[in-house]
Amino acid sequence: MSDVVWRPEDDSKIRPPLHEGQVYRPDILNVIETTLDGLSGELRALSLDIHDHPELKFEEKYAHNAYTAFMEKHDFTVTKNYLLETAWVATYIHGQGGRVLGVNSEMDALPGIGHACGHNLIGISGVAVALAAKAVMERLNIDGKVVLLGTPAEEGGFGKVILYEKGAYDEMDVCLMCHPAPGPRHSISLSGCLAISRVTVEYQGHTAHAGLSPWEGQNALDAAVLAYNNVSLLRQQIKPTHRVHGIFEGKDWAPNIIPDHAIMQWLVRAPTTSEMEDTRKRVISCFEAAALASGCKVEITIGSVGNEIRQNKTLSDELADVVLKRYGAIDYDWGIKSASTDFGNITYLMPGLHPGFSIPTIPDGGNHTTGFTEAARSEVSHDACLVVSKALAAVGMRVLTDEAFLQKVKDTFEEDKKLRV
Repeated sequence: MSDVVWRPEDDSKIRPPLHEGQVYRPDILNVIETTLDGLSGELRALSLDIHDHPELKFEEKYAHNAYTAFMEKHDFTVTKNYLLETAWVATYIHGQGGRVLGVNSEMDALPGIGHACGHNLIGISGVAVALAAKAVMERLNIDGKVVLLGTPAEEGGFGKVILYEKGAYDEMDVCLMCHPAPGPRHSISLSGCLAISRVTVEYQGHTAHAGLSPWEGQNALDAAVLAYNNVSLLRQQIKPTHRVHGIFEGKDWAPNIIPDHAIMQWLVRAPTTSEMEDTRKRVISCFEAAALASGCKVEITIGSVGNEIRQNKTLSDELADVVLKRYGAIDYDWGIKSASTDFGNITYLMPGLHPGFSIPTIPDGGNHTTGFTEAARSEVSHDACLVVSKALAAVGMRVLTDEAFLQKVKDTFEEDKKLRV
């Protein structure tokens, strides 16, 4: 499949053939396109500024200040340090009443490799959608409200879940965002993602002199190694769509002391939350067996759970219609299909849409690599980000202008609840 992946050397001017037909409200899409084409330079400067200042989860102070200053400059009402220290919200209201369009901008980077998941692009996409919606509402006199939420700590901190629990999403009718990934040239993906659970495993043993009297000890590191090997063997019997991966942690270890303490951090993933829970039970048995074999005590803590993305079908069908008629290709196999995001939890709680969009990447340079860090700052990647932002803005404006469409979105959300297994 690597031969279909968009590479930096490929001609970005070659686009997939478009479908015939007219999109919903071409006058709206024309305003969106004109607005974002005019703001492209400003948005690229913002993206590169964020990319040049990577910050870890819950530490996104530079990004917080850069985004809030940008939104204030564009006449949004901004609340800094909104419910979390590095979260923020920018709102725009036109007219009286109307519906509420929610949009997310992520900010955090990864340890050691910076913006290797392209959150600089995700961040400016949220900004772009909000600015485009504002321009349409002003130009075409459309009532409603736009809420752009700056969300910290997607990379393991479940920032969106915390904000949801604090009420940040309460007034939104829908919420939109996107994510870059490898994929076919000029493709936008409507794949989902994997449900995920964090599990912390702590082994407690007993120290001893490793040379003089090792039999006096219970080796916690041995327990961790056994657990790791147990999981490695289990992988042969789990489905290929499931993922289990973990690391060792320890302190005060020395080769001449039997380690009495070891910690492991594990992630268990599967296509649905229920499948993940089933696999997690089997993984936990691996941890318990290691404790029994090594004579150590074990404490197993199940941490945060991230749900799979439930793409709202009505929203995704509308996005596909816009993309296929105006911009490029739709796929269901790329995006972040085998990764995870806290936006999955949001889609369990309200109607949401989270397309992936392809950017040019080198071989073995997908998300969470230094190659992707470089890819996330290229001009072609920026252009791809603006394309998906235009399509998302068009979907968002249909939410604000078509009451029957919004009702169908809500009905689809309720129907999807019954399909979750």
